[in-house]
Amino acid sequence: MKMNEIEIKFTPQERDLIIDHTFTGPDLTKRLQIAEIKGKHLIVKYSTYDIDELIGFIAAEANHTDDKKIGKKLDRLFERLTRILEKEIDNQ
Repeated sequence: MKMNEIEIKFTPQERDLIIDHTFTGPDLTKRLQIAEIKGKHLIVKYSTYDIDELIGFIAAEANHTDDKKIGKKLDRLFERLTRILEKEIDNQ
């Protein structure tokens, strides 16, 4: 199976949310930190495997944070990335 990389748009706020509030490893966050900004978004390329891993870190933190505001933001990001991943898997 070929590992296609998917371009995903993140807002700077989403990037900070992932970097500051999840335990996502540097193999995934490094790309967010050096991402090219186009307009209001950062464009990051991830494989479906990477997206799945990222979603796992976001879900874990969303389920364990005591900060309801952060939890809601993580939930929204989780849902958006899950939709992107499912769409990509369906198209393979």
